[in-house]
Amino acid sequence: MTTTHKNIVHDILQLPDAPSIVQEVTDALAEEQKRRIDFYNDIDEHVKAEFINGEVVIHSPVKKRHTSAAGRLYALLMTYVEKFRIGFVGNEKVMIECKRNSYEPDICYFDKDKSKHFNEDQSIYPPADLTVEVLSKRTAHIDRGIKYEDYEANNIREYWIIDPIKETIEQYRLDETGTYELILKSGEGRIKCEVVEGFNIPIRAIFDADENLKVLGEILSK
Repeated sequence: MTTTHKNIVHDILQLPDAPSIVQEVTDALAEEQKRRIDFYNDIDEHVKAEFINGEVVIHSPVKKRHTSAAGRLYALLMTYVEKFRIGFVGNEKVMIECKRNSYEPDICYFDKDKSKHFNEDQSIYPPADLTVEVLSKRTAHIDRGIKYEDYEANNIREYWIIDPIKETIEQYRLDETGTYELILKSGEGRIKCEVVEGFNIPIRAIFDADENLKVLGEILSK
Protein backbone atom coordinates (compact mmCIF):
# COMPACT_ATOMS: atom_id res chain seq x y z
CA MET A 1 0.00 0.00 0.00
CA THR A 2 1.42 3.36 -1.03
CA THR A 3 1.64 6.36 1.29
CA THR A 4 -1.23 8.01 -0.62
CA HIS A 5 -3.45 4.96 -0.12
CA LYS A 6 -2.59 4.82 3.57
CA ASN A 7 -3.54 8.48 3.93
CA ILE A 8 -6.90 7.92 2.19
CA VAL A 9 -7.67 4.94 4.42
CA HIS A 10 -6.66 6.92 7.48
CA ASP A 11 -8.92 9.85 6.51
CA ILE A 12 -11.92 7.58 5.90
CA LEU A 13 -11.46 5.85 9.25
CA GLN A 14 -11.69 9.20 11.01
CA LEU A 15 -15.25 9.67 9.73
CA PRO A 16 -18.26 8.46 11.74
CA ASP A 17 -19.97 7.16 8.58
CA ALA A 18 -16.89 5.25 7.37
CA PRO A 19 -18.83 1.95 6.96
CA SER A 20 -21.40 3.64 4.72
CA ILE A 21 -18.68 5.23 2.59
CA VAL A 22 -16.91 1.90 2.16
CA GLN A 23 -20.19 0.21 1.20
CA GLU A 24 -20.97 2.90 -1.37
CA VAL A 25 -17.54 2.48 -2.93
CA THR A 26 -17.92 -1.32 -2.94
CA ASP A 27 -21.31 -1.09 -4.65
CA ALA A 28 -20.04 1.41 -7.20
CA LEU A 29 -17.06 -0.78 -8.09
CA ALA A 30 -19.30 -3.84 -8.43
CA GLU A 31 -21.54 -1.95 -10.86
CA GLU A 32 -18.46 -0.74 -12.72
CA GLN A 33 -17.23 -4.30 -13.18
CA LYS A 34 -20.59 -5.25 -14.71
CA ARG A 35 -20.05 -2.48 -17.26
CA ARG A 36 -16.56 -3.81 -17.86
CA ILE A 37 -17.96 -7.24 -18.73
CA ASP A 38 -20.46 -5.60 -21.09
CA PHE A 39 -17.54 -3.74 -22.65
CA TYR A 40 -15.74 -7.02 -23.33
CA ASN A 41 -18.86 -8.51 -24.87
CA ASP A 42 -19.76 -5.52 -27.03
CA ILE A 43 -16.43 -4.15 -28.23
CA ASP A 44 -15.76 -4.31 -31.97
CA GLU A 45 -12.39 -5.90 -32.72
CA HIS A 46 -11.79 -3.31 -35.45
CA VAL A 47 -12.11 -0.36 -33.05
CA LYS A 48 -9.42 0.64 -30.58
CA ALA A 49 -11.18 1.13 -27.27
CA GLU A 50 -10.25 1.00 -23.60
CA PHE A 51 -12.14 0.78 -20.31
CA ILE A 52 -10.87 3.47 -17.94
CA ASN A 53 -12.40 4.23 -14.54
CA GLY A 54 -15.81 2.94 -15.57
CA GLU A 55 -15.92 4.67 -18.95
CA VAL A 56 -15.41 3.33 -22.46
CA VAL A 57 -12.81 5.42 -24.29
CA ILE A 58 -12.86 5.17 -28.10
CA HIS A 59 -9.65 6.31 -29.78
CA SER A 60 -9.54 8.35 -32.96
CA PRO A 61 -7.40 7.35 -35.97
CA VAL A 62 -3.77 8.33 -35.50
CA LYS A 63 -1.37 10.30 -37.69
CA LYS A 64 1.23 8.67 -39.90
CA ARG A 65 4.12 9.64 -37.62
CA HIS A 66 2.40 7.76 -34.79
CA THR A 67 1.86 4.63 -36.88
CA SER A 68 5.40 4.74 -38.28
CA ALA A 69 7.10 5.02 -34.88
CA ALA A 70 4.97 2.30 -33.34
CA GLY A 71 5.37 0.03 -36.37
CA ARG A 72 9.16 0.35 -36.50
CA LEU A 73 9.61 -0.43 -32.82
CA TYR A 74 7.12 -3.31 -33.03
CA ALA A 75 9.00 -4.80 -35.99
CA LEU A 76 12.32 -4.65 -34.14
CA LEU A 77 10.97 -6.00 -30.85
CA MET A 78 8.86 -8.76 -32.39
CA THR A 79 11.70 -9.91 -34.65
CA TYR A 80 14.09 -10.05 -31.70
CA VAL A 81 11.68 -11.81 -29.34
CA GLU A 82 10.57 -14.39 -31.91
CA LYS A 83 14.11 -15.07 -33.10
CA PHE A 84 15.27 -15.92 -29.59
CA ARG A 85 11.90 -17.35 -28.45
CA ILE A 86 11.77 -15.32 -25.27
CA GLY A 87 8.13 -14.35 -25.01
CA PHE A 88 5.27 -12.70 -26.88
CA VAL A 89 4.92 -9.20 -28.35
CA GLY A 90 1.51 -7.65 -28.95
CA ASN A 91 0.53 -4.43 -30.69
CA GLU A 92 -2.42 -2.04 -30.54
CA LYS A 93 -5.32 -4.55 -30.39
CA VAL A 94 -3.90 -6.67 -27.55
CA MET A 95 -5.93 -5.82 -24.45
CA ILE A 96 -4.33 -6.07 -21.03
CA GLU A 97 -6.52 -6.33 -17.96
CA CYS A 98 -5.34 -4.41 -14.92
CA LYS A 99 -7.05 -4.56 -11.53
CA ARG A 100 -9.67 -1.98 -12.46
CA ASN A 101 -9.08 -0.88 -16.04
CA SER A 102 -8.45 -2.47 -19.44
CA TYR A 103 -5.99 -1.01 -21.95
CA GLU A 104 -4.75 -1.59 -25.49
CA PRO A 105 -1.14 -0.37 -25.42
CA ASP A 106 0.53 0.51 -28.70
CA ILE A 107 3.06 -2.25 -27.96
CA CYS A 108 3.41 -4.71 -25.10
CA TYR A 109 5.75 -7.57 -24.22
CA PHE A 110 5.13 -10.62 -22.04
CA ASP A 111 8.08 -12.70 -20.90
CA LYS A 112 8.43 -16.41 -21.57
CA ASP A 113 7.12 -17.53 -18.18
CA LYS A 114 3.95 -15.50 -18.57
CA SER A 115 3.31 -16.04 -22.29
CA LYS A 116 3.70 -19.84 -22.18
CA HIS A 117 0.21 -19.97 -20.69
CA PHE A 118 -1.41 -18.04 -23.57
CA ASN A 119 -3.61 -19.77 -26.14
CA GLU A 120 -4.45 -18.97 -29.75
CA ASP A 121 -8.03 -17.90 -28.97
CA GLN A 122 -7.04 -15.52 -26.20
CA SER A 123 -8.13 -11.89 -26.45
CA ILE A 124 -7.68 -10.59 -22.88
CA TYR A 125 -4.22 -10.65 -21.33
CA PRO A 126 -2.72 -10.01 -17.88
CA PRO A 127 -0.57 -6.95 -17.18
CA ALA A 128 2.47 -7.05 -19.47
CA ASP A 129 6.14 -6.87 -18.49
CA LEU A 130 6.77 -3.95 -20.86
CA THR A 131 4.28 -1.48 -22.31
CA VAL A 132 4.90 1.22 -24.89
CA GLU A 133 2.63 4.16 -25.66
CA VAL A 134 3.11 6.58 -28.56
CA LEU A 135 1.86 10.04 -27.67
CA SER A 136 -0.82 11.88 -29.62
CA LYS A 137 -2.51 15.17 -28.86
CA ARG A 138 -5.69 13.42 -27.73
CA THR A 139 -4.09 10.72 -25.58
CA ALA A 140 -1.00 12.33 -24.02
CA HIS A 141 -2.85 13.17 -20.79
CA ILE A 142 -3.97 9.54 -20.49
CA ASP A 143 -0.54 8.08 -21.31
CA ARG A 144 1.16 10.34 -18.78
CA GLY A 145 -1.69 10.21 -16.27
CA ILE A 146 -3.92 7.25 -15.49
CA LYS A 147 -1.93 4.78 -17.62
CA TYR A 148 1.35 5.75 -16.00
CA GLU A 149 -0.21 5.35 -12.56
CA ASP A 150 -2.02 2.13 -13.45
CA TYR A 151 0.94 0.46 -15.14
CA GLU A 152 3.00 1.29 -12.07
CA ALA A 153 0.31 0.03 -9.66
CA ASN A 154 -0.02 -3.23 -11.61
CA ASN A 155 3.73 -3.88 -11.49
CA ILE A 156 4.38 -3.51 -15.22
CA ARG A 157 8.13 -3.57 -14.89
CA GLU A 158 8.98 -1.16 -17.70
CA TYR A 159 7.10 1.63 -19.49
CA TRP A 160 8.26 3.50 -22.59
CA ILE A 161 6.65 6.72 -23.82
CA ILE A 162 7.44 7.77 -27.39
CA ASP A 163 6.93 11.34 -28.61
CA PRO A 164 6.70 11.08 -32.43
CA ILE A 165 6.80 14.86 -32.93
CA LYS A 166 9.89 15.57 -30.82
CA GLU A 167 11.27 12.15 -31.80
CA THR A 168 12.23 11.25 -28.26
CA ILE A 169 11.64 8.29 -25.98
CA GLU A 170 11.26 8.09 -22.20
CA GLN A 171 12.10 4.86 -20.40
CA TYR A 172 10.64 4.21 -16.96
CA ARG A 173 11.51 1.23 -14.78
CA LEU A 174 10.07 0.04 -11.47
CA ASP A 175 12.52 0.58 -8.64
CA GLU A 176 12.79 -1.48 -5.46
CA THR A 177 9.83 0.36 -3.94
CA GLY A 178 7.55 -0.39 -6.90
CA THR A 179 7.70 3.20 -8.17
CA TYR A 180 8.59 4.21 -11.73
CA GLU A 181 12.02 5.74 -12.13
CA LEU A 182 12.97 7.67 -15.28
CA ILE A 183 16.20 6.09 -16.50
CA LEU A 184 16.36 7.57 -20.00
CA LYS A 185 14.89 10.45 -22.00
CA SER A 186 16.54 11.07 -25.34
CA GLY A 187 16.25 11.24 -29.10
CA GLU A 188 19.79 10.02 -29.72
CA GLY A 189 22.06 7.23 -28.57
CA ARG A 190 20.78 3.78 -27.68
CA ILE A 191 18.04 2.39 -25.49
CA LYS A 192 18.62 -0.86 -23.61
CA CYS A 193 15.50 -2.68 -22.51
CA GLU A 194 15.73 -3.85 -18.92
CA VAL A 195 12.96 -6.43 -19.35
CA VAL A 196 13.85 -7.96 -22.74
CA GLU A 197 17.35 -9.28 -22.19
CA GLY A 198 19.77 -8.25 -24.92
CA PHE A 199 17.38 -5.88 -26.70
CA ASN A 200 19.52 -2.80 -27.23
CA ILE A 201 18.78 -0.56 -30.23
CA PRO A 202 19.62 2.91 -31.58
CA ILE A 203 16.80 5.30 -30.72
CA ARG A 204 16.90 6.66 -34.28
CA ALA A 205 15.75 3.24 -35.53
CA ILE A 206 12.30 4.10 -34.15
CA PHE A 207 12.07 7.29 -36.21
CA ASP A 208 14.18 6.66 -39.31
CA ALA A 209 13.19 4.02 -41.87
CA ASP A 210 16.72 3.38 -43.18
CA GLU A 211 18.13 2.99 -39.68
CA ASN A 212 15.26 0.68 -38.82
CA LEU A 213 15.99 -1.62 -41.76
CA LYS A 214 19.66 -1.67 -40.86
CA VAL A 215 18.93 -2.75 -37.28
CA LEU A 216 16.40 -5.34 -38.44
CA GLY A 217 19.13 -6.87 -40.60
CA GLU A 218 21.51 -6.92 -37.63
CA ILE A 219 18.95 -8.73 -35.48
CA LEU A 220 18.23 -11.32 -38.15
CA SER A 221 21.93 -11.96 -38.68
CA LYS A 222 22.63 -12.72 -35.02
